[in-house]
Amino acid sequence: MSNGNRAAAAPWIRTRLRTAPGTAVSLAVLVLVTAFLAAAFPRAVDAYETKGLRHDIRTVDASRSVVEVARPQPGLNLPQEQREAEMRAPALERVGGRLLKALPAPLRADAASVAYGVRATKAIVAAEPWLPRPEALPPQLTYAAQTGLKKHATLSSGAWPTTPGPVTADSREVEGVVTEETAHELNVKVGATIAVPTVDNERITVRITGIVAPRDPQGSYWSADPLLRSPSLVPDPAKPVPQHYWVGSVLLAEDAGPVLLSTAAEPALYWRIPPDPASLTGPDGARLPSVVAALVSGPRLLEVREIAGDTAVVATGLGDVVEANARMREAISPVIAVAALGIGSVAAVVLLMTGALIGARRRSELALLRARGGSLRGIGGRLLAETAVTVLPAAALGFLLAVAAVGEARWWPGALAAAGVAALVCVALPLRTTLQHIRPTLHGAREDMVSVRPSRRRTVVELTLVVLAVGAVTALLRRGTSAGGGTDLLVSGAPVLVALIVALVLVRLYPLPLRLAARPMARLRGAIGFLSLARAGRASGSGALPLLALLLALATAAFGGSVVAGIGDARDDAALAAVGADARIRGLSERATLPDELVRRVGGLDGVENAAPVRVEFSVNMPEAASGGGSGPGGGPDVAALVGVDPAAYARLARTTGLPDFPADRLAATGPSAPLPKGTEGATGRVLPVIASPSVAARLGTEPRAVKTLSGHFKVQVVGTVPRVASVVTTNFLMVNSASLEHQEPTTLLLTGSPDPGKLRAAVGESGKEYVVQLRSEERERYVNTPMQAGAERIYLSAVAAGAGYALLAMALSLFQTAPERKTLLARLRTMGLTTGQGRRLLAFEATPQALLAAVGGLFTGWATIALLSPGVDLVPLALAGVAGSDTSPVPLRTDPWSLGLPAVGVVVLAATVAGVQAWWASRRGSITELRAGDSR
Repeated sequence: MSNGNRAAAAPWIRTRLRTAPGTAVSLAVLVLVTAFLAAAFPRAVDAYETKGLRHDIRTVDASRSVVEVARPQPGLNLPQEQREAEMRAPALERVGGRLLKALPAPLRADAASVAYGVRATKAIVAAEPWLPRPEALPPQLTYAAQTGLKKHATLSSGAWPTTPGPVTADSREVEGVVTEETAHELNVKVGATIAVPTVDNERITVRITGIVAPRDPQGSYWSADPLLRSPSLVPDPAKPVPQHYWVGSVLLAEDAGPVLLSTAAEPALYWRIPPDPASLTGPDGARLPSVVAALVSGPRLLEVREIAGDTAVVATGLGDVVEANARMREAISPVIAVAALGIGSVAAVVLLMTGALIGARRRSELALLRARGGSLRGIGGRLLAETAVTVLPAAALGFLLAVAAVGEARWWPGALAAAGVAALVCVALPLRTTLQHIRPTLHGAREDMVSVRPSRRRTVVELTLVVLAVGAVTALLRRGTSAGGGTDLLVSGAPVLVALIVALVLVRLYPLPLRLAARPMARLRGAIGFLSLARAGRASGSGALPLLALLLALATAAFGGSVVAGIGDARDDAALAAVGADARIRGLSERATLPDELVRRVGGLDGVENAAPVRVEFSVNMPEAASGGGSGPGGGPDVAALVGVDPAAYARLARTTGLPDFPADRLAATGPSAPLPKGTEGATGRVLPVIASPSVAARLGTEPRAVKTLSGHFKVQVVGTVPRVASVVTTNFLMVNSASLEHQEPTTLLLTGSPDPGKLRAAVGESGKEYVVQLRSEERERYVNTPMQAGAERIYLSAVAAGAGYALLAMALSLFQTAPERKTLLARLRTMGLTTGQGRRLLAFEATPQALLAAVGGLFTGWATIALLSPGVDLVPLALAGVAGSDTSPVPLRTDPWSLGLPAVGVVVLAATVAGVQAWWASRRGSITELRAGDSR
């Protein structure tokens, strides 16, 4: 018997698939897309974390990322021949090879860029008269014999350094080369010689045989020790007044390292091992800090010393780079988790709605099977087989497409996500459909709120869910959204919790006002308004799932849109804070002033709307804090910036750039603060009105206080406060009318408008090269996305797009589920004289209340989600991280009206459009087609 049953199962499945191919294909496409998105999400997160980690390691200075193993020169207790042999290239390469093999996983070396050698740890004074002495101090040079010179440099002139014979500590002449930059700055020519003193007061002659050009100047070979590539001017720390001298480096032949044993340069052996970012993945970022720590000061260091010597040390900044990457990842992950959980919930609800629609279309068929003696197990098994035949291949194909679309990621998180989608559909659809037939159902029974009312069991379940969700939200409000680190499921699930509460409450409440509104509509002559409200008020009580899907999609879209808009706003604000206006002109030094001719020339350029000259003086000492204010951090800053402005011009600038309102009338230069002729000194005890930052105002108090500045000595009295000023980044400042200063020459010129950058720079260049131009647009371009930021932003945009798609699908499924009933209604009403236009209006009016309900609920859910999560969301890692010199103060999440309003309006428009299209399609079919004899619909 069992064999016969199994033999009959195959024809049943084939028959069902052939009978309803459209349903099977639609379900397969939906599962394929959902499985693809579910599998692509964790792979995309892995991919951008991998690219971000590699990017951070590649772009950081090589001096920080390189793992350097170093040890002092061989001990004096060793034979001289052994000491010299250990400092030659063969011995260094042998040790280097063993070090590469000993690197702990996941750290791997970039073998093409490793460098071994011997270097002088102390610079030696070079007394040659042809070397430059910018401030009467001779240059100091270091010497290094580093392997791989010919692979990492090209010969510009001269010849490569060689060692005709074995170089020992007794050798007195060796060959070397310098880079083009070193040759240019230090006037080094091919054939020049440099004398290096020994500890025995003898001289080692270093002959410069060539000048080389680095193949990759920013690579680790040249940048791990920047002096190998470029000389540097450094101050002499022993001088009371700073005096600068040149420090550079000479590259000796590879086997010339032993010659440094006879000098006082304290030579050291080193092995520089740059990491290979291509071998690292995002998940490796969690292991790397501990691996690097073990290598620097842990058990791995013992292994290194067994290879390189007992005195070897390991130095690297790679751990700090990886930890900074991990901090950014931890800051971005909670924001991404909100999108993932929100869209995942929407997708799950849509899949359940699809199962409900399929079950509703097959209800009469399954009821007939149940009435003829079919068991629940048999019916459920057949539904499971039908579903699995369609769903499993679609989920597998979705996973394969995700693997093909997103590379460089672990396979198992995506596989689990795709399997979860398949399991949800395979279990939920048969289970939900089968449970509806536990008891035989009457054919043609109504399913609206007139006859089918929510059971007590459902009421208890819904009330329990609401209480649990409210409790979770309350706990989240009390605990805060920024507690702890990493991803918090309670925080990430905030949109789901809020949407669940709103959906359950609205589904229970919205029929009541519709029924009340239908009563006065019944007294009117037209039937369209009354019928639409009556039908909307009696809609099926199973509308919680569509509403929940719409609310989740709208909340996630609002949150995601606010995040994207907040990133753009934060970058715009940071660019404005850095430049101060649309363009800024200043001198290279802080005290450089702008000539009047430059100010007039630039102010007259096409596109310049306003030019505001500003005099900025940094580090002005503040007087003692006012009584009761204390000093130091509690009583305001000890130093502040003095900003002299033209009040009228600066007020126009503030209005144009969106800065806080500037009370220009309070800085009027009248009475004791009247304008001073240029070159004259003000009277002793003059009191100038100033507008200060809140911190400076708290320190100065309300009484006149004396200050000493380079612009004159005077007293200041605070007459107002503003939180920001356009000309300086610091928040400690005081603003004064520049006309009241003894020295009024501006140091900065702020411009608004859109002048041509080329013409602007040309106009400034006419006054000399000591002036620089900063453009707000160019500063804004600096805030480009790193791979991690760009990946996170792409995921969020994709999540918002996917949420919009699932919201449309949820709305369509909700309307499709009741489509047969509406078609029958229109057919019956047409037999009673209802026109085609009236039928379209009826369906549109019937769908409008539910669409408005979803739109209003979505607005509230989105607003509540943003208000709930904004205290714990800082957009700095997404907007400004990775840009040197950018303002890293917290950037809170703010509600974006467009992100709230547009999706909600789209829901209403979509509902009306679908209803209109459905009415048009129904009008094309005759009443006889819909109203068949014996049909009880």
